[in-house]
Amino acid sequence: MLAAAMALTMPFAIAGCKNSGDVIKINEVTHSVFYAPLYLADSLGYFKDEGFSIELSNGGGANKTMAAVLAGEADVGFCGPEAPLYVLAGGSEDSPKVFGQLTKRDGSFLVGRKEEKDFDWKNLEGKDILAGRPGGVPFMTFQYVMKQNNVNANYVTNIDFNYMTAAFMDGTGDYCTMFEPTASDYQKAGNGYIVASVGEKSGAIPYTCFMANGSYIEKNPDKIEGLLRAITKAIKYMNETDSATVAEKLLKYFETSNLDSVKTSLENYKSIDAWVTNMAMQESDFNRLQDVIELAGELPKRVDFSDLVITETANKVYREIYG
Repeated sequence: MLAAAMALTMPFAIAGCKNSGDVIKINEVTHSVFYAPLYLADSLGYFKDEGFSIELSNGGGANKTMAAVLAGEADVGFCGPEAPLYVLAGGSEDSPKVFGQLTKRDGSFLVGRKEEKDFDWKNLEGKDILAGRPGGVPFMTFQYVMKQNNVNANYVTNIDFNYMTAAFMDGTGDYCTMFEPTASDYQKAGNGYIVASVGEKSGAIPYTCFMANGSYIEKNPDKIEGLLRAITKAIKYMNETDSATVAEKLLKYFETSNLDSVKTSLENYKSIDAWVTNMAMQESDFNRLQDVIELAGELPKRVDFSDLVITETANKVYREIYG
């Protein structure tokens, strides 16, 4: 059940559309309340207002999401910006471009096997931890936090992203990072305890973004703008609305969770200021991301912000909505 909450392996269409061709196929890195504004935009009818629907599929890791975009299996990828950064550094002729950012810090929570009300990161010294895939932002952000606290641990990296929780439940590792609502569901089931927020400790970083091949962006400017407008409106709604009301509108996207779990997940993310207001990425944050990747030894070479990121449309939408 918990693994299913994280891994929606089959694509599904959401939102109404004017005709069957008005669809944006989005491959998301995983399915989580961390991405609440994306699903909320559908629930509130904002995509329908823009004249299209979206079809979601789960990549189960940024590398797989990026592969889906490059292969033409998805129009838009939704994952960490490190994925297109690697492609750009590799010299792709149609390099994917980031055109919108949704989350501004790590959305994973560290789950342990026992309650630790006075948790200290030094408790992780020498422990076995499931924290993601080498080269992926979740793993690198976790490494960054560990290095900042001068803590050394053993990382279990041979398990697919979508199956980490299941492996942890089966006895692998001492700690595991989980996104919401999986973390809250896991704790509520009595299987473990949330002991810390990785994002709260790591600070602001461009964590999850929307990207597409440059050719797709050039051919579909209205869809790109419409996608950004719908989600920016959803972010505004979420920030101005109580969590209980928002949770009711999101529950249908998390069929294995209950209303209280989704509400708790929202409040956990609000407490760490997880979401951007303006979806245009900031260059200073992008440079910090490169610092984190470089520290992890995964950056082939640093790239210029303007070669990877497009901000004009997101800024336009932000000014339109906020005045």
